[in-house]
Amino acid sequence: MSELWPLQTLFACTPSLNLLPLGDCARHRCGLVTSADGELIFFSVNHADQDRIAWAKSVFDVGSVRYVSAETFDAWLAHVEATQGFNSSPLANKAAPPQSTQSNAEILSLSRLGSNESPTVRLVNSALYDALRAGASDIHLEADASGLVVKYRLDGVLTLIQRIDGLDLATQAISRIKVMAQLDIAERRLPQDGRLQIIHEQRPVDVRVSIMPSIHGEDAVLRILDRQHLAESLEGLTLSKLGFDAEVVTGMHALCRKPHGMLLVTGPTGSGKTTTLYAAIGETHHPRDKIITIEDPVEYQLPGVLQIPVNERKGLTFARGLRSILRHDPDKILIGEIRDAETAQIAVQSALTGHLVFTTVHANNAFDVIGRFLQFDIDAYMFGAAINGVLAQRLLRRVCTDCSRTEHVEGQVYRRAGLGCERCRGTGYNGRLAVGELLVLNSQLRTMFINRSSLTDIESAAAENGWRHIRTPALALAQQGLTTLEEVDRVVA
Repeated sequence: MSELWPLQTLFACTPSLNLLPLGDCARHRCGLVTSADGELIFFSVNHADQDRIAWAKSVFDVGSVRYVSAETFDAWLAHVEATQGFNSSPLANKAAPPQSTQSNAEILSLSRLGSNESPTVRLVNSALYDALRAGASDIHLEADASGLVVKYRLDGVLTLIQRIDGLDLATQAISRIKVMAQLDIAERRLPQDGRLQIIHEQRPVDVRVSIMPSIHGEDAVLRILDRQHLAESLEGLTLSKLGFDAEVVTGMHALCRKPHGMLLVTGPTGSGKTTTLYAAIGETHHPRDKIITIEDPVEYQLPGVLQIPVNERKGLTFARGLRSILRHDPDKILIGEIRDAETAQIAVQSALTGHLVFTTVHANNAFDVIGRFLQFDIDAYMFGAAINGVLAQRLLRRVCTDCSRTEHVEGQVYRRAGLGCERCRGTGYNGRLAVGELLVLNSQLRTMFINRSSLTDIESAAAENGWRHIRTPALALAQQGLTTLEEVDRVVA
């Protein structure tokens, strides 16, 4: 039997969690670390697990193999979780709305990941645990001909995490998620939606679940709603910190101070529209203003603001809640999203009757918003009179400062994503920046909207009024070394 690796020597090495996530380490009782001289070392509790050792040597460029005692391994897990995992935060009480913990909430911890529970339970729990550590927004569990593919959406990009062989395990994993979300495990032919709750670091984390049938079985997408993480990221948040340039920030501040009308933020799903409105309201909020929001869900508690969560199961939709809000004497109203004609109609009427309305809608750019509202059968004159401005935004990945490099393009110095490191999980990017185009309406543009002028004429008039295509500030961020030209081309047309 090989000599056991001492705890002090193991602690002196750097965990390689970008190669082998911590959840998998706990589940399989093994790990990867990098020594001070750069050697990649695989270590395991089980001396007899030669198959796993052979797997590690074939997948990773392992320099050597070590063995540790169970006590040493548990101490290493606890140490890594404490130093690199999620820590509890004093800002936790600012995450809103405070909700009671579900009685069936799954508790995530390293001890449970390494316990003797079934492989299916450990698989699902480790996927959730590692996704939280990585800051993923979504978990994709995709069934294929051979088993299950696990992907995380990190910084808006879908990233392959692992492949798991075995159709039975794939089916069992989806069934496990259905049980946790209280869905019908017998139904495999129709889509299903639900929610579940997990407990991580003594705080609840909500997860939206979407199950979709496929030719190989069923796929699942889990949207992670970590309110504490959002509270931490929104603490002291401003439009400038989000990445917007000075022109957009100044224009947004002016629009937020209007006495009435509508401010629209548009963009694809996951482009940070609600966060932008939170930041804008937070910067311009005055105690004399009565602000009411209706959201699905309420992700962050704004001090001094009445926030209403949508509950469609109980009949509280955006449209019904908005009607009630208007009877509550608000000055400013935030509508989480305009999804239907009824909500759009009430929002426009609210903007025309002395209220300042903030809302979001899905559209490709600032000008496509016009078509979206016309699809809702909104009168062109009413819409033109109600709208004050439109912000179309995207999120660009920020280059990792630890592994990025520079290059010269046409006399300009740009930054390129690096080969990847521990900090960026091998992607070359870490975090995201917001970039946007702001269309502020004047009387000329309103008239053109009402008369349904051609898009070319409207864009020309908007450019004369100060509008800039979203690609212009995006390229400026690339020139500043905050993102890359490849990222600009990927996100901005």
